[in-house]
Amino acid sequence: MESGTVDETDQRLVRELQHDGRAPFSRIADAIGVSEHTVARRYRRLYAMGLRVIGVPGLRPAGPTRWLLRVSCTPDASAKIADALARRDDTSWVVIASGGTELHCAVQTRTTRERDALFLHKLPQTPQVSSVAAYYLLHTFAGASDAWHIPTTTGPEDDDQEKPPPGPAPDPAALDAVDEQLMAELAQDGRAPLSELAHATGRSPASINRRLERLRSTAALRLAVDFIPEHLGYQLLVRFWLRVAPGHLDAVGTALAAHSEIPFVSATTGASNMVATGMFRDAEELYQYLDHRIGALPGVKSIETTLILREVKRLTYHPSSR
Repeated sequence: MESGTVDETDQRLVRELQHDGRAPFSRIADAIGVSEHTVARRYRRLYAMGLRVIGVPGLRPAGPTRWLLRVSCTPDASAKIADALARRDDTSWVVIASGGTELHCAVQTRTTRERDALFLHKLPQTPQVSSVAAYYLLHTFAGASDAWHIPTTTGPEDDDQEKPPPGPAPDPAALDAVDEQLMAELAQDGRAPLSELAHATGRSPASINRRLERLRSTAALRLAVDFIPEHLGYQLLVRFWLRVAPGHLDAVGTALAAHSEIPFVSATTGASNMVATGMFRDAEELYQYLDHRIGALPGVKSIETTLILREVKRLTYHPSSR
């Protein structure tokens, strides 16, 4: 197999990692019907191509507030501004969209001062920025991720399979300094062996295993799979800005989160009160989805679709941004 190609076995391996990012190679091998040696070899090759399993924090009642920024700028400045946003610890999935005149950026802010410094001073005072729209993410729907992930299905025959719901909301008071350190280590490598995690935190492997199980079962920690979508044949990345009628937000958001094409959907503030991201193989697949899937949902009043031209920053979590 050529080093830059991905076949069905690779895709099944990636989907098994999405089900459980720390699944041992032996279990993955049994699930996809190949040898453990083959899984290990394929994983190493995919890792060299950019595949990562990364621990990301779950939502917490007292955690940072989450925003999606939509920044309009001159085309000659978009790359420079996007790079500057990507260097910030508090940002994730920074992208250039809409012919190079628009940037989308997810931001987590801990305090009003942090929010105002970026929203009211830094960006508005950048000469090439013409406007900034900030969407407060009110509710991220079950099955959605904080960044791009690979759809768990490969064809329309699986469209009715729903993504698993999240666990109960974590109690922020239940996380101690060791939990925080453990999550920081998993943010670098979600598949780090227990022995390495134990050494980094100064605890025993058995203790770390118990903590891992607790963090994952309470949704305080999630394991996200990050991989370049184009490697799996998804050539179009888009953002949907939806206006949903009052009383239909929950139904529309839940429906979209169950679609394999949608890795992220959230209710927001603003004129577009729901935002979603989508992954499609080609223009015809996007057209069919718009006309027959998302457009057919009761309560959807309008849809604006923006094409994502380039991803500047992908799934990244920095403990200092918490």
